[in-house]
Amino acid sequence: MKLLHTSDWHLGHTLYGRSRYDEFSAFLDWLFELIEKEHVDALLVAGDVFDSAVPGSRAQEIYYGFLNRVARSKVCRHVVIIAGNHDSPSFLDAPKALLCALDVHVVGSPGDDPMDEVMVLRDRKGKAEAIVCAVPHLRDRDIRMVGPGESMEEKNRKMIDGIERHYRDVCQAAEQVRLQEGGFLPLIAMGHLFTAGGTTVEGDGVREIYVGSLAHVSRSVFPAGIDYLALGHLHVPQQVAGEEHLRYSGSPVPMGFGEAGQQKEVVLVEFSGNERTISAVFVPCFQQLERIGGTLEAITSRIVDLRAAGSSAWLEIEYTGNDLPGDLRGLIDEAVKGSSLEIRRIRNSRAASLAIGPVSQDESLEDLDELDVFLRRLDAANVPEAQRPSLLLAYQEIVELVRNEKKGE
Repeated sequence: MKLLHTSDWHLGHTLYGRSRYDEFSAFLDWLFELIEKEHVDALLVAGDVFDSAVPGSRAQEIYYGFLNRVARSKVCRHVVIIAGNHDSPSFLDAPKALLCALDVHVVGSPGDDPMDEVMVLRDRKGKAEAIVCAVPHLRDRDIRMVGPGESMEEKNRKMIDGIERHYRDVCQAAEQVRLQEGGFLPLIAMGHLFTAGGTTVEGDGVREIYVGSLAHVSRSVFPAGIDYLALGHLHVPQQVAGEEHLRYSGSPVPMGFGEAGQQKEVVLVEFSGNERTISAVFVPCFQQLERIGGTLEAITSRIVDLRAAGSSAWLEIEYTGNDLPGDLRGLIDEAVKGSSLEIRRIRNSRAASLAIGPVSQDESLEDLDELDVFLRRLDAANVPEAQRPSLLLAYQEIVELVRNEKKGE
């Protein structure tokens, strides 16, 4: 049996106001061709299908159109999709019964019964080929009970224990199914979370799922009997604890300029008897992103090179020179005029440092997320270090509550 692992599509994501539907469509066209070329039996999508809880009509059209193509294909028999922290569990689950008729299995939220997250994938003759533990993003309220006067250490322990317990219960239920089916069946687990030591990059949009850095789970959370673990959330393709069969596939499309130049991939996993083969398949770049920084001379020189190469890259430009050009935007616009290059953002670090001051050098409000702003307010109010952990924890719990309320959950 051959599986294809992908995640973090973030359909509907924009880059400084620029829609990216052409990239998403091109990626899914490529993915469908790969499925047919490699004769993939099952596609695993490990969360963050959409970029927001209420995706627009175009994002939904791309999503359902792709699922329809896969369901009608002559090779891929199953699609398993779990919700990520950007997805609305109720939105993903809404067409669940209809999609199941197409062998598209969706798990938006954890059920009361562990068997709700266990799926047996069967061949066209009804013979079991693999068992999937499809564990969606586990929200704080799904995995722990809040008690009065809890310390941060107690809350962290409860979250870790809750995640570990959930995976243990689902995998134990899967093991029972495997015994009932008889013979060797690969046990595949899916998840959407942040593992300890995981690699991220600046500007990838990955936010903490839980409170701060709490509940960064270790390898020990995942039961030993898992034959392949398909994870989502982190955008950089990587292994967990150096183990080849525990993987993040990463995002297939760069979410920001911090991911520009990063080689994207999906993961092919093939089981033949007791043998397992894992290989990465590189995803083509559907829209070049390039970050250019330096003096005006350095910036324009790089633009000249890109023009000569016929590039249609989207550019993020940061001016770091000592001079203050009177019309920086106009000068850069003139440099790209008549080319296929597109400027998505210009930052004038020199002007920002003079206007904002050394405390927030190179920054404006749009550069900061809600956590950055809160930390700056703590600094401005001279809040003692001893009081900060509890305030930070309370603040981030409020932020997570607001996010969930916006999803209508």
